[in-house]
Amino acid sequence: MPFTPFHFGPAAAAHAIAPKHISFLAFCSVNVLIDIEPLYFMLTDQYPLHRFLHTYLGASAAILLTLALFLAAQRLAQRIPLPNLFHWKQLTLPSVALGAALGAFSHIALDSIMHADIHPLAPFSDTNALFRVISLRALHIGCVSAGLVGAIALALRAAFRPSPGTGNANAL
Repeated sequence: MPFTPFHFGPAAAAHAIAPKHISFLAFCSVNVLIDIEPLYFMLTDQYPLHRFLHTYLGASAAILLTLALFLAAQRLAQRIPLPNLFHWKQLTLPSVALGAALGAFSHIALDSIMHADIHPLAPFSDTNALFRVISLRALHIGCVSAGLVGAIALALRAAFRPSPGTGNANAL
């Protein structure tokens, strides 16, 4: 993706499917973490832009780093008051792990379609079977569409959620 936010569309869709089990924050965070790599190489004028973090092995390392940062923040929050931005304190380790895994692996799959310099199976293979398997236009439309569907689903879920004590909160 030319910009990390395109990855947030699939994040919204995944979160809408299972909001208590897939952390949107972890999904987005791991995507930003992975895209620090090409940003660095772009700013330092080094090519290729997509290297270790844009492999499934590197994405696995990004998942572990995301989990470590979450656990460190939880421990730190027990000692000093930290702001609860995006309600991160209510997240569970399984939802963060699943959100980070879906975010990281979908990032590699989506970027593999778009970028010729990605070798998602490195160091085991230099091939990229997904490169241009669909057009860039279709890829971008798919990501934006996933975001719209996810946002609508989340909005509908929130709109029809009964007030506490008035019924089944899991109706949608």
